[in-house]
Amino acid sequence: MPGKKLDRVRAKSAVETVRESPVIAAIAISPAVVLFGLVWWLAGFGWAIALVVLLVIAMIIGGKFF
Repeated sequence: MPGKKLDRVRAKSAVETVRESPVIAAIAISPAVVLFGLVWWLAGFGWAIALVVLLVIAMIIGGKFF
């Protein structure tokens, strides 16, 4: 899929956006942090880490974010 690649210009723009407005970046990642905390609280730290590892593997294999 040629449209899915992240080129240098887009990557640089994304980093600049995070630097200029970190609140927007924090709001964007907050659901993931809440999910991690919830799994940690309910099942333990090991299961939370396992969930993160599985999600990272799924993103790499799938080639896109959920």
